[in-house]
Amino acid sequence: MTRLNTAQTEIGGVIIGQRQVVDLTLISILSGGHALLVGVPGLAKSLLVETIGTVLGLSEKRVQFTPDLMPADILGTEVLEESETGKRAFRFIKGPVFSQLLMADEINRASPRTQSALLQAMQEKIVTIAGKTHALPKPFHVLATQNPIEQEGTYPLPEAQLDRFLLQINVDFPTLDTERTILLATTGASEATAKKAMTAKQLADMQTLVRQLPVSEKVVEAILTLTRNARPAQTELELVKSSVSWGPGPRAGQALMLATRAKALLEGRLSPSIDDVLELAGPVLQHRMALSFAARANGLQLSDIIEPLKASIR
Repeated sequence: MTRLNTAQTEIGGVIIGQRQVVDLTLISILSGGHALLVGVPGLAKSLLVETIGTVLGLSEKRVQFTPDLMPADILGTEVLEESETGKRAFRFIKGPVFSQLLMADEINRASPRTQSALLQAMQEKIVTIAGKTHALPKPFHVLATQNPIEQEGTYPLPEAQLDRFLLQINVDFPTLDTERTILLATTGASEATAKKAMTAKQLADMQTLVRQLPVSEKVVEAILTLTRNARPAQTELELVKSSVSWGPGPRAGQALMLATRAKALLEGRLSPSIDDVLELAGPVLQHRMALSFAARANGLQLSDIIEPLKASIR
């Protein structure tokens, strides 16, 4: 627990005023999953990923996604080499995906072909190049960023890839007092730097511990009720039936189960509660649901659907 508290403190010393974003990102990593950070430019999303890599002792690489980025730019490629004896052979050169923490910056700017190259890596922790399978380092996490405003020249992430992200973390503007602190802290002669708080092995041990935390039957029932009520074909809520075109699959329930356990561990508790389910419902569900055309035309947002869903398990 102490190491987690130290990690929170180290990250919070660099990322000012974004405690919830930091905690949700740590929850994603403790759960062994990936996170999608959504926010406008300038909110320290890239700095957050770099800082987390340093604090958690993970090897970190960054890829700037652009429309001309190719799958080989991420996964790696084979090159033909000739030895001193004249014998030719292919050698695999690993791409940036072979790291413990991969930052996919502005992931929606790459073409669907390149985005799909990450699917196998994110789900199975392996990549296949020229028919050969290569295992990724352990642990392996993708923290992707996405700009919700500038949509020109972007490619919406396919539902199958969105579902691979354990949480969608919305990064909002800071409060007035926080922004004043940021101005003073980041424009002086020196800036805060984070220190390593744990090793990758210690992080992996904590990820194992997360899966061993007990979960009460009430929490299991709350997760099942929440996810099943979010599906138009199974819900008891008329608002969902009339406004949602498709809802979350079983992976949403798995994500909630792991995330609530990780949140409990992060806060020094031995078991998750229904309050954890309620708090994590939005980050787990918002990228796994889609509003119908009529609902969008009427000005509804997914938050207008998720709040009644949460009320159904209170």
